[in-house]
Amino acid sequence: MKIVIATHNKDKCKEILEECKGLNAIFLTLDKFPQIGDIKETGTTLEENAFIKARTVHSITGLSAIADDTGLEVGALNGAPGIYSARFAGKHCSYRDNVDKLLRSMIGVPDNLRDAQFKTVMVYVDKNVELAVEGVVKGTITKKIKGLAGFGYDPIFYVPNLKKTFAEMKIEEKNLVSHRSRAIKALKA
Repeated sequence: MKIVIATHNKDKCKEILEECKGLNAIFLTLDKFPQIGDIKETGTTLEENAFIKARTVHSITGLSAIADDTGLEVGALNGAPGIYSARFAGKHCSYRDNVDKLLRSMIGVPDNLRDAQFKTVMVYVDKNVELAVEGVVKGTITKKIKGLAGFGYDPIFYVPNLKKTFAEMKIEEKNLVSHRSRAIKALKA
């Protein structure tokens, strides 16, 4: 069985491929399909955006597709950046731009109000079925960057029971607790 991972984000692909090791499937990334450019995420929820990507890739390739959409939801910011997490600092921003904007937005917020959660909705689409699952991990937003690994908001997303940010974890450790790994495990089931 061939499954296309419907994202151009190499960091997401790396995490998904790591978590899917051992499955009886061949996973293909979008670099095998140069005709598939950026897919506009016009949905109003994580699930809608994930389905837009998976359905688009399935319709172009004829192969099964999986996609996710992930949002960081910060309590002190009324759930922002949410579905806008990847472009929180603007259209063509970097991971660092987003982190810096979030840290600026949180200046003066006390420790007890820095709660956040990462949420991933992962979907599977083929010619016969569409599935959607969710993975959530709760944490807090640090006041400064900690760690060098990971990507996105990982350097400021702190997991209290592990006493580390995602960026302070090796990929294997992060995949034991992360929102994306929880969604993948649910989808595999």
